[in-house]
Amino acid sequence: MDIMNLSKEEMKSVLERYELAMERIREIEREEEVRMPLRDYFQKVSAFLILLDDVAQKVRDGSYLKLSLKELQAVNRSLYNDIIEDNYLESYANPTYACKKLGKRYGKLLSFLYTELRALIVFAFEKQLYLHTIYLELFIQVYGLIRWEDEFSFKDIKRAIHDFMYDYCDVIIDYRTKETSDPAYSFAKDIIMEADLSDLRYLYRFGDYISENELKTAEFINSLPEEQIKSMADTFTSGFERGFLVAGLDLSIKNNVNIRYQIGFERVVRQAVKNFMQLGLEPIIFRAAYLALNKKQHLKIGYHASSPNKQYEYDHRFDIGIFLDKGLKNRMIESRKASLEKIKHITQNYAGPALIEVFGEELFAPEDKAEAIKLNKLQQKLMTQYYNDEKLLSKEYLKLEEISFTIISYPIPEIGEDFEDIFADTIKVNTLDNDTYTKIQQSIIDTLDKGEYVRILGKGKNRTNMMVKLQPLKDGDKETNFENCVADVNIPVGEVFTSPQLSGTHGILHVPLVYLNDLAYYDLELVFEDGRIVDYSCKNYDDLDKNKSFIKENLLYNHETLPLGEFAIGTNTTAYMMGKKYDIAPKLPILIAEKTGPHFAVGDTCYSMREDLKVYNPDGKEIIARDNEYSLLRKTNPSKAYFNCHTDITLPYDEIMEISAVLSDGSTIPIIKDSRFVLEGTKLLNEAFDMK
Repeated sequence: MDIMNLSKEEMKSVLERYELAMERIREIEREEEVRMPLRDYFQKVSAFLILLDDVAQKVRDGSYLKLSLKELQAVNRSLYNDIIEDNYLESYANPTYACKKLGKRYGKLLSFLYTELRALIVFAFEKQLYLHTIYLELFIQVYGLIRWEDEFSFKDIKRAIHDFMYDYCDVIIDYRTKETSDPAYSFAKDIIMEADLSDLRYLYRFGDYISENELKTAEFINSLPEEQIKSMADTFTSGFERGFLVAGLDLSIKNNVNIRYQIGFERVVRQAVKNFMQLGLEPIIFRAAYLALNKKQHLKIGYHASSPNKQYEYDHRFDIGIFLDKGLKNRMIESRKASLEKIKHITQNYAGPALIEVFGEELFAPEDKAEAIKLNKLQQKLMTQYYNDEKLLSKEYLKLEEISFTIISYPIPEIGEDFEDIFADTIKVNTLDNDTYTKIQQSIIDTLDKGEYVRILGKGKNRTNMMVKLQPLKDGDKETNFENCVADVNIPVGEVFTSPQLSGTHGILHVPLVYLNDLAYYDLELVFEDGRIVDYSCKNYDDLDKNKSFIKENLLYNHETLPLGEFAIGTNTTAYMMGKKYDIAPKLPILIAEKTGPHFAVGDTCYSMREDLKVYNPDGKEIIARDNEYSLLRKTNPSKAYFNCHTDITLPYDEIMEISAVLSDGSTIPIIKDSRFVLEGTKLLNEAFDMK
């Protein structure tokens, strides 16, 4: 069933089911047949669903758009109030509270169910009545089983949830596939292009939680002159276009692009849409996933707002563990493939993602709750297999070897009272001169290409001691190991990077504090042998096993090991000093942070699934280090070639004692010594260090 294109008769039938479901839920709110405290749970969840029904009715009849700003803010707060700040401590969405009140057996299960039902907020705003309805029916089914719990066991209830997910898997995944691949599904785009962006009421049309970040960002963006908005959008879209030029790809055969951003930047995004359309690219703007079947842990892939509660999202990152088994995993892949097959005439024209990232939120070190759902070892393997199979499908249907991307970052008001100054400095960082950096970085590359290894030593509290093996060059006049990366796909300018040879790469990578994928890591240490992680630790928790689990789940993505997919030297000392000036270095996004020192990426190489595409530097040399021992398996065993992750870990300049090229005779050529660039042709980079 194509739930996005229901016939009148189908829509009438769904509406009847919805109304019957809501009628039953209103009865549940008043009933007392279920024993306490389960009764309290069902009554409170019913009250939430009734509240949401009222909002959905207003959205459908148009009266929601007539509400005042204060009224819209009150509605938005009411929908998210249960999980905001201290309210979450006594919410059934909190697995700790749910287990305390309902017992461990029911607590995890019903906390999961309530969290899934909270995703109905977005379906109410998008008028996705079918998805809204089937989840209401699941709630009613679970209530009925618990109401007669003398006749039905806990296993029967868990099986009902599993069967629901299995039965509707194709519908849910088909919806997600089309939403993320077809420009015709334009909920967000319509708001961005048609709303009066000077009237901040438009923010509440998305259905996301709207915090001070979104309001103040939109206010600030509205205050900027049109020429600055155009300049910001031009930097963004021209970076995407240059990515195709640098890679020698044909942009003219593509006709859609995915824009991802944080709510509040609509004025910039509107101009970017216009720019992309002039390039012949229709925008796809999809929402970050909320349902357990579609989420990738706590990560937000798609447009979104600030989190109402990061601990809430972290607690539910593995909710799929409630019902995941081999049969469901296979059905998920079958459903994904069937959906892609139906729209392959659209997906083959995909140009790639264009991301506007934000930074400035408070560092988040999550509580590791025993009551939160975790994946068992079998489920961990199933999920890594699923992501691998899904990536191979994307390679086939989205032609990943023919796409490019671009990423740019801006601060949000949560960064503090210097927000506007940091924003202005970020724009300067994003528009540094490419030609200047091309020449400086070429000096570094010419030196590194003489080496057999690169040696990296930390200083002070940083215990890093790494030897990174470089790929052998057959012809140094025509080949190079390092890409000269300026401001095309990765904005801002400033790094040289390579895919190391794994055999011969070894040592310890250590960072006293680093922020990766919205999570803080304290005293992170990774030990490498032959380019693979063989041990790891951190000090986020007092318990050693908790620290191990934290790293495995959130950095290794439940793989037993990951290779070193990239080594790079960042050259953007201006960005580094911006971080120092405002004391925001730990809050800088990976995109900027990776340019502020050497960085190591664990996972796939930078050329993942595009290894056979020849890439050249501005000096005409071919970058030959596009593969490693794992990615080469794509030719014989594709299922073992990729890990479907790539996480950059940066060492700031002030934690670097030495970075040197180590030649085959054992001699060294230093590039950085005691936190400063010492190689001839690079010393201009030190000027930023000396600025007051």
